[in-house]
Amino acid sequence: MPIAFPKKPGLVVYVTAGDPNLAVTRDVALAVIDAGADVLELGVPFSDPLADGPVIQAASQRALEQGTSLAQVLKLAAELRKLRPSAGMIAFSYLNPILRMGLKTFCERAAAAGLDGALVTDLTVEEADEYLSLVRAQNLATVFLAAPTSTDERLKKIAAVSRGFLYAVSRAGVTGAREQVSGDASKLVARLRHYTDIPIAVGFGISNRAQVSAVGEFADAAVVGSALVAAVHKAGAKNAARVAGEFVRQLCSLE
Repeated sequence: MPIAFPKKPGLVVYVTAGDPNLAVTRDVALAVIDAGADVLELGVPFSDPLADGPVIQAASQRALEQGTSLAQVLKLAAELRKLRPSAGMIAFSYLNPILRMGLKTFCERAAAAGLDGALVTDLTVEEADEYLSLVRAQNLATVFLAAPTSTDERLKKIAAVSRGFLYAVSRAGVTGAREQVSGDASKLVARLRHYTDIPIAVGFGISNRAQVSAVGEFADAAVVGSALVAAVHKAGAKNAARVAGEFVRQLCSLE
């Protein structure tokens, strides 16, 4: 199904698959969806997640120590799709695990699993031609990152190939909770609006209800990752799903 944000701001929620294990991730993912997340980002753990701060780096390491693989994440996605047919759900991965599986194989298996699309964090638009051809053959959304440091020419290219939604990075640097939304975020969204009318989601540093609400003033959705990953880890396996659900419900309560 197409990615949609029926309310504004919409909410995109990232979880690191396999942290602390895939069974807990399944329960956390279901809790996140049921609590009101519009899109679930299933994070594929990678050994060198350069775009991510210490919280997600540590979560990826814990997941890898459990032996979590891209194939297992796709299997989990298929299970979640059966349980929540209408949920928005994309794979969030670095390029290396996808190349190891094979671009064509990944695209076919992602579609078979019922994913709506994929975000490959370190795949640049200039090098994405083969990927774009293969992923679109499977009718999957292609989510790309756009940064405040990008030129207008590059933003135009990114907007042209993005489907589903466009991920606007709120500030230079890595993922991780921050006390307030960067002023660069609204400027970036305004620049992107010149080149696309698809939904724009703002991420990197969004961690609480006030920030989600602030993002809603100028963007279509907010992306929350590190704050939830940290909360789940602190809660421990037994309480992870309950805490995740409470966390997301609080983010969705913008009255």
